[in-house]
Amino acid sequence: MTVKLNKKAFDHAKQLIRNGKVVKDTRDDWSEHAPTTKDENAFLEKHGHAEYSKWFLGVDDEHPDDQKGHYKFPIGDFKKIHRCGVVSAESRAGQYDYDDIRDALGKLLEKVDES
Repeated sequence: MTVKLNKKAFDHAKQLIRNGKVVKDTRDDWSEHAPTTKDENAFLEKHGHAEYSKWFLGVDDEHPDDQKGHYKFPIGDFKKIHRCGVVSAESRAGQYDYDDIRDALGKLLEKVDES
């Protein structure tokens, strides 16, 4: 499995944070704030994979980009970046040694905390 940083999502997240589209919640909130499968499917149906991909900091080349399995490390609810999502994704990226993704998430977390 080749999982790498989704640079478009990283840039999108930085722009959302600059625009104040961020929820400063706590780490444990992600289980409640993460989009459900129903939310994901509805967003995909309405906006397509190009927009869907902007909410995931990792991409997995072992899956085609028109499959949900291609996208890893969600960080928001399709409206705003959630601090809890960034923290959760950073932790998981570190566990799996995806250093570029972990480092990008660390930078996002700094920006969220500064905003």
